[in-house]
Amino acid sequence: MKKARPDILVVFDCDGTLVDSQHNVVACMRLAFESLSMPIPEELAIRRTIGLNPEIAVRHLAGVALDDIQLENIVSGYKNAFFQRRLQPDHHEPLFAGVRETLSELAAQQISMAVATGKSLRGLNAVINQHGLHDYFISLQTPDNNPGKPHPQMLERAMMEAGTLPERTFMIGDTSFDMMLAKNAGCRGIGVTWGYHDADELLESGAERLIDRPEELLDIIRTS
Repeated sequence: MKKARPDILVVFDCDGTLVDSQHNVVACMRLAFESLSMPIPEELAIRRTIGLNPEIAVRHLAGVALDDIQLENIVSGYKNAFFQRRLQPDHHEPLFAGVRETLSELAAQQISMAVATGKSLRGLNAVINQHGLHDYFISLQTPDNNPGKPHPQMLERAMMEAGTLPERTFMIGDTSFDMMLAKNAGCRGIGVTWGYHDADELLESGAERLIDRPEELLDIIRTS
């Protein structure tokens, strides 16, 4: 019989950790800048901002100071483009290989799970609906009601809802923003190497461990 670990909380980032969304993010961000006749950011630059709140990402990508109206227009353009893209028959944000199996095994061990993402709640719910992940997560933390990463509030609220402590909480993510989030909240950061920042960045920003496949997380939890 598997031993339940109700004291442990495993918090996942979404884009680049659970699902591969980079092509959609890049296309929609470029379209948002193009629609306002602003210089279109390079694909690599956009990929490196995945995981941040759209407002923060846009300010970083613009390369120049934006007033509030410009910022709002680009962010709204990005969100609207993503919403329209999601309605297309060929839209897909696939789960990374091994993610579903890992979530199922953690759930079987009665380990609490949550999501902390820069994605909007609407976007996160779309991913959850698309892949049938409703039963896995006890807490969904997004920028709709929180400051963006690496501010610790998303993890703090997830821990409060789960009733667990920072030292028993694992933040699983693919970017330096996720690892800094974990560090700021006093939690344990586990970096994944299949996402959008490289291994050195993850380690330098505070990752305790790196994993190359989702199922490797099970051994970390098992021995914690």
